[in-house]
Amino acid sequence: MTSLPGYMAWCLAGLLLCAALLLLRRPAARLLRLLLRSSVGLAALALFSQVSGFLGVSLGVNLVNAFVLGVLGVPGFGLLLLLQWTLR
Repeated sequence: MTSLPGYMAWCLAGLLLCAALLLLRRPAARLLRLLLRSSVGLAALALFSQVSGFLGVSLGVNLVNAFVLGVLGVPGFGLLLLLQWTLR
């Protein structure tokens, strides 16, 4: 059987966990939103790589490009195309 100090330790740990979740709620939501936007950007890059043979333009399907698309959105796609064009 667990003694009273054991129960108090579990209660204190639970309270600390709840406090940490309350403090980190906004940063965790922002990180989750960035993760979702970057995954949509990765899917858009994969779709664009299928069509890029017809257009004559190609972009790499990687996490850096997906992160740029996740942060900047459609202007980031234009930026990646412009960088690819200038570095070519």
